[in-house]
Amino acid sequence: MKTSIIILSLTSILGLVACEKPTVVNVPADTVVLPSEPGTAGPAGETGATGATGATGAAGSPGSTGAPGSTVVPGSDATIVIPPPVADMPAEIVPDPTTTPAPTDSTTPPPAN
Repeated sequence: MKTSIIILSLTSILGLVACEKPTVVNVPADTVVLPSEPGTAGPAGETGATGATGATGAAGSPGSTGAPGSTVVPGSDATIVIPPPVADMPAEIVPDPTTTPAPTDSTTPPPAN
């Protein structure tokens, strides 16, 4: 009986060791991407339908009223516009002096017809 406990314990240890399964770890295989040449393009698709006309936009708001102009006091600074010489002007702006009557001043009476 002295040895029966030792024999029983050794038998149970051997039984447990015999039933132990090895640990298996599933490792996924490496993914290999192979370069490939693109194929030829497929045929063109049909033309799509014409879209609907959009809605008319809303009317805009009226603009602001402008500021009143300034009054030029005689003798003060004023902007003077100097036109270019007549020789540089286009023909449609400059009248032909041979066909246009000369302007008359207010003291000379107009010619009689």
